Amino acid sequence: MKKNNIYKILLASTGLAFMSACTDLVNDEKDSIVRTSAGGTFTPGDPAALLESAYKDLGAYTDQANIYALGVHTTAEMIPPTRGVDWGDNGVWRTLDAHTWDATHSGITNAWNQLNQRVFKATEIIASNPSASQKAQAQFLRAFNMFHVMDFWGQVPFREVTQGVDELPKTLSRSEAFDFIVKDLEEALPNLAKVAPSATNGIANKAAANFLLAKLYLNKGVYKAAAAEGPYTFDKADMDKVIAYVDAITADGYSLDKSYFNAFTTASKNETILVSLEGSAQNRWFMTLHYNQNPSGWNGFTTLADFYDKFEKDDPRIGIPAKGDGKEFSGIGRGFLIGKQIMDNGKDLIDTRTQKVLSFTRDVPLAGAATDKGIRVIKYHPADASKYILMRYAEAVLMKAEAQFRGGNTAGALTTVNSLRTTRGGKALASLTADTMFDEIGRELYWEGGKRTVEVRYGKFTTGTGVEIKDAYTVLYPIPSSAIVSNPNLKQNKGY
Repeated sequence: MKKNNIYKILLASTGLAFMSACTDLVNDEKDSIVRTSAGGTFTPGDPAALLESAYKDLGAYTDQANIYALGVHTTAEMIPPTRGVDWGDNGVWRTLDAHTWDATHSGITNAWNQLNQRVFKATEIIASNPSASQKAQAQFLRAFNMFHVMDFWGQVPFREVTQGVDELPKTLSRSEAFDFIVKDLEEALPNLAKVAPSATNGIANKAAANFLLAKLYLNKGVYKAAAAEGPYTFDKADMDKVIAYVDAITADGYSLDKSYFNAFTTASKNETILVSLEGSAQNRWFMTLHYNQNPSGWNGFTTLADFYDKFEKDDPRIGIPAKGDGKEFSGIGRGFLIGKQIMDNGKDLIDTRTQKVLSFTRDVPLAGAATDKGIRVIKYHPADASKYILMRYAEAVLMKAEAQFRGGNTAGALTTVNSLRTTRGGKALASLTADTMFDEIGRELYWEGGKRTVEVRYGKFTTGTGVEIKDAYTVLYPIPSSAIVSNPNLKQNKGY
């Protein structure tokens, strides 16, 4: 039996370790189904089983490494400080922060492998005689995973199920990939279910497809640019499409939650469009909490004071202090954790390594950081965390606002932004510029996984704190060396 699967040509990197400083809570490939076919001829599988496996594969997005790391660690929202020997990991985190990665970086390779495998699995489902609903869901999942390949690397290898194992996958340019993804979503939309917001929305639905289409057209100026580094031009016709797609989501019953942090709990009723039902959000608190907090964390990632200072002190999204009322996990606040920390009983928390009261500082170095350095971030709270959110209505609202702004309707954009701010209990802005729009996106969506895409769109990706290589070519990641060797149809991105 020959394996007619994506491993041979696209992945070609088995044996690479996941980058992780502590326990990796995502056993990523445990539910993957590898199709085999005699003589290189595709044998259709069970579309229901394949689709179930494809949804389980969304658990990869909950990890603190790989896909998530490429979307956040490279931005000005997060810093991965090395604390003694902790989080050294042969420099994989530091190189992401400093933009000094190369084509052998394990996180870049792992993300490439994960995403391209998922694209191929969706193609298998589509070729396995699915029902109209199953095909639509597979098209959405293929589009969702392919979007990240296109966004991160600017080119997409694509293998048909009918190709033999010795045939090389073709390579879609960024522009071709954009058109392919849009076609998948447009074909899928009529056969996807309309669902109301729910903390457990884990199945592809109309709102999710409209959300991804809105994101595609908001970034079309980037994806269709002659050069990856720009300049980018955003056409009003594309911005009008963004607005229409977001309005369709609103028409399906989605709205903003008055309580910002409620959106990340099991009580969420208004905002959640799509979650990963596989895995959980626990990596998001483990990766930032101190060893002595409850639950004990890995004492890892923090935000930077420059980003924290973009919030007004009375912005509800900046956080809620810990109660310390004796209930489990009540020693943990929500939002940004800064200054003195407490135990569940309200007493001062002692750092057992220093024997001092634990107090998180504004300052944090990339290397040689003490255990108390850096402002920690909690959006999913261990007491009531929902499933990990992949798509949230508030992001759709901000996409609409940006589309209005880029389309010349600054007054309308300001109204949309202020509707979000005041719904949360914050103050309305008096005016709106490109910079204030960018900052508002950060204030609402911090640490949710997509900041790199926003920074690239605004021309800010190479200017963040700690960036060593500021060259424009770094807006794309390098194609992994193993992929280049196995598939000559891929061409290494400029600069690598």
